[in-house]
Amino acid sequence: MALTAGSKAIPTATNDEADSDTNKGPDLIAQVMAIALGGALGTLARFGVSNGIHHCFGRDFPHGTLFVNVSGSFLMGFLSSLTLQRLPLAVEYRAAILAGFLGGYTTFSAFALETFNLFESGHWLRAGLNMILSVVLCVTAVWGGVILGR
Repeated sequence: MALTAGSKAIPTATNDEADSDTNKGPDLIAQVMAIALGGALGTLARFGVSNGIHHCFGRDFPHGTLFVNVSGSFLMGFLSSLTLQRLPLAVEYRAAILAGFLGGYTTFSAFALETFNLFESGHWLRAGLNMILSVVLCVTAVWGGVILGR
């Protein structure tokens, strides 16, 4: 699967490397370990950033999750483009950054739950605003990251 930005396709995370002959034996183990380490670090970053944002703005709106999703989307676009076109990295490093760190950092499942909770508690406007802002800003951030990464 690939995303497009302008006329160029941007492969998603590590899908294009998954069929490579380098993903056998020790190389596959190194890639899996890199993803696990990146995921752990991304999760810790999400926790810190999200809680810091909530501390500043309160918890009446999911500001922290919105910020994490937008910044993570921007970083996904920027780093996937950068590591493919300007600074090629080994598969293990790309996997650690894109699938691992950013996979652990972004929080779409948290977005879904928080939006559901807003709906359930009668905050229809906040829920709708969160959905619209999350989708529009995250897609725009990926696009901006891809453009900047090129």
